[in-house]
Amino acid sequence: MAKLNIGIYLNSQNPETDDARARLEGLVKQVKLAESHGFDSIWAGEHHLTPGFHFFPQLPLLAHLAAYTGDMTLGTNLLLLPLHRPVEVAEQVALIDIATRGRFILAVGQGYRREEFAALGVPFEERLPRMVESIEVIRRLWTERNVDHESSSFSLKGATLRPSPYNPSGPPIWIGATTDRAIRRAAEIGDGFMATPNADNNEVSRQVQLFARSGPQRRVQGKPAVGRMLEVYCHEDADEARRRAAPHLLTKYASYAKWGLTGSAGEAARAAGTIEDQNDFTGLAEDRFVIGKPDDVVAGLLEQHRKVGVTHLAMRLAWPGSKQSDAMECIDLLGAEVLPRVRTELS
Repeated sequence: MAKLNIGIYLNSQNPETDDARARLEGLVKQVKLAESHGFDSIWAGEHHLTPGFHFFPQLPLLAHLAAYTGDMTLGTNLLLLPLHRPVEVAEQVALIDIATRGRFILAVGQGYRREEFAALGVPFEERLPRMVESIEVIRRLWTERNVDHESSSFSLKGATLRPSPYNPSGPPIWIGATTDRAIRRAAEIGDGFMATPNADNNEVSRQVQLFARSGPQRRVQGKPAVGRMLEVYCHEDADEARRRAAPHLLTKYASYAKWGLTGSAGEAARAAGTIEDQNDFTGLAEDRFVIGKPDDVVAGLLEQHRKVGVTHLAMRLAWPGSKQSDAMECIDLLGAEVLPRVRTELS
């Protein structure tokens, strides 16, 4: 059976009162521990001006962490492409790709928070055409010399990007999407599809199948590349795993709802805001999160690959306000007991 890439999604968002230096040092420790256990990848997200929280800038964070990742792949999940100039993205990603010797995945999305677009001077209504155009421009900058491009958004005359990425074709560009139309678009212009963490397994499986039969996406060994951020927490005691994860995970989902996340992902975020007790959380988590003892997590990760169709998992095991010690304990347990069992099952 095809390999399942199992990685860690880093929590870049923390309460504004937290010591940012300590949190950054904590991420370095998490990456080092993940590398020592042989995880496959490290991922980070992007948001700007998040009231009540600080959020580490995505590409500078990944560049900083690249020195500690060993042979692990680095990826964005997601880079909000319309908020950026394609030349800047192409340059920064090319450098990180060089630092990781070609182990970088650029996963992008449109974005949905109007305040981010207003703050960065980008018309919200232009986010889709800007994303599509930027993907084209970035690919050309990575693979061509003397690039000419003229539009209402970007103008290039004889542009040549140096240094170019590690691989001649540049890193793969995956596209995050939640609606059917966007998923079909991802198959047309993307190298892979990044699914939402919020929807349940049945919905993500349906999306994966839609992506696979919509083409002509580039394929890795004949199989479409499909990533998913997955909410995961592992502890020897399942009740303790839920106790540690639930309050912080729900705080994050309350942010999604407040920020205006739409579609099936938005529905899950809004549902999280109505949770009042442990039973309600268990109902939300079923078929959506993987939280419990090692046996539970092994079964949940295998299901993501075998039934849902995911090829790359970015496990988010810390959320705003989570303790560094809890994150480290979870990574250690996943690396020691879960990762080897999943790999053996899939070998």
